[in-house]
Amino acid sequence: MRPDVTLYFIRHGQTDWNAARRYQGQRDVPLNDFGRAQACRNGGALARALRDTDAIDFVSSPLGRARETMEIVRGAMALAPGGYRIDAAIQEINYGHWEGLLADELPQRDPEGLAARRLDAFNWRPRGGESYADLTARAAGWLATIARDTVAASHGGVGRTVQGLILGLGHDEILRLDAPQDRIMVVTNNRVDWI
Repeated sequence: MRPDVTLYFIRHGQTDWNAARRYQGQRDVPLNDFGRAQACRNGGALARALRDTDAIDFVSSPLGRARETMEIVRGAMALAPGGYRIDAAIQEINYGHWEGLLADELPQRDPEGLAARRLDAFNWRPRGGESYADLTARAAGWLATIARDTVAASHGGVGRTVQGLILGLGHDEILRLDAPQDRIMVVTNNRVDWI
């Protein structure tokens, strides 16, 4: 990503699975009403921040919760809801066999996987899924393609890795980053701010 380009990164609004602490990964779980309100808030913040949207690229993960977030954001900006493109590179991390499980179920359902993750959370890969190392490589490839100011609707894991890459953070630091659904990460000049 060129330093003169600005990325407005929006994590999708809340889903019932987020609220329950259930691993979603690449499962297509819809927003709940609270998540729709978060997306609307983010659209209002972008409408105030961006005066001219003609030259901006709008891109979303292919997952429904990110697409619905993008459509709500664009509507709040008085833009046609469907005026964006899809990029699979910014879909959420694939949690493999953990998808659909509650965080509290893991000690009983997959104690070996949980123990392995505790030893090396960044490189651990669930059966049939991705590691954060895999996701970071995918996010780095996507960042390299950004050539103009961009609004992206994506996911918490992708947001953590994007922020970590921009700030040059270590693996453990990336995993500890917050991924709010009610604020927009603004990346420019190798700096991260929030609106």
